[in-house]
Amino acid sequence: MIYLDNAATSWPKPPQVIQAILDVLKRGCANPGRSAHAMARQAEDALLSVREVIANFFNINDPMRIAFMPNTTYALNTAIYGVITRGSTVVTTAMEHNSVLRPLKTLEKEGTINLEIIKPDKYGKVSIQNIKKTLRKGIELFCMTLSSNVTGAIMPVAEAGKICRAHGITFLVDAAQGAGVIPIDVEKMNIDLLAFPGHKGLFGPQGTAGLYVREGVIIKPLVQGGTGSFSDRLVQPEIFPDVLESGTLNVPGIVGLGKGILFINDTGIENIQFQKKSLLEMLFDGLGRESNINIYSPPPEQNSGILALSVQDMDSSEVSYLLDRKFGICTRSGFHCAPLSHLALGTTDTGLVRISPGYFNNETEIELAIKAIQSIARGMY
Repeated sequence: MIYLDNAATSWPKPPQVIQAILDVLKRGCANPGRSAHAMARQAEDALLSVREVIANFFNINDPMRIAFMPNTTYALNTAIYGVITRGSTVVTTAMEHNSVLRPLKTLEKEGTINLEIIKPDKYGKVSIQNIKKTLRKGIELFCMTLSSNVTGAIMPVAEAGKICRAHGITFLVDAAQGAGVIPIDVEKMNIDLLAFPGHKGLFGPQGTAGLYVREGVIIKPLVQGGTGSFSDRLVQPEIFPDVLESGTLNVPGIVGLGKGILFINDTGIENIQFQKKSLLEMLFDGLGRESNINIYSPPPEQNSGILALSVQDMDSSEVSYLLDRKFGICTRSGFHCAPLSHLALGTTDTGLVRISPGYFNNETEIELAIKAIQSIARGMY
């Protein structure tokens, strides 16, 4: 099997990630922040250690401003529902995932917010010029992806952050695609809210994610319940991260996430970038000259690690099915939970085949994938 679906979930995981999860489950996996016994304190210390690793990785001043979440969708919904107020204007882009678009469109339909959506270019890139034209004082929230999960296009997040800070706009960044490949500095990029997954570019397991909330940003919890703190009170505590962390946390998974980030630190994010860029270049070179293949992704230097394509006269699901069943190659087809992206790209009829190599892929696998896709495009399967 050749796994080229790393934009959905990275695989394989580094051995130290797997070992760390097993160690937690073997030595004791008590509930952090609840009981006072040694095993519970050990779990709490493990979580604090991972918060510190994450804070260092994203240049977050206070590790306690990081709330662990079960996934990025949960983090984004927590951010959106937590900061907006009735009658406010919110801006986002057409390249966002449904984790952003669905809650915003729901709030718009209910009459809670006014929503404006910035359109991209033909490669799914949102220009800073369009962002400048749209953002202005009086807008409450701007939501933007770090990188398109459909095309891999890297967005001008740092430039957008400057504009948001100048206009007093709360800036929410969806780092589901790109975290672990694109360096993120919340201070330099003026990011107020950062939602990030554990299971993609950070090499952690599924069921792990986080939300960073800059100090001074007022946020209401999406879920309320047991936090282990102020348990004698009938209202949610306001301290961080407890205000956003109700219920038992995924301690084994979070410890694994910490090891995934340490793997990136040890490997060097620039080396991960180089490996993914090299494999993307092979894909572009091998498939870009095929007359029956259309490529919708920007070149590797502007791309977080995705090649999105369509094969003439074929639905994307048929192409991915053949790659899986005939050649043992894992890709993703369809609309990738981003309908406005496909509307902008003109691919609402067929969807796109998304090829997303990871750090652990090699040139031989990419060569085999190129030959397989060429054979499908030429009708030789």
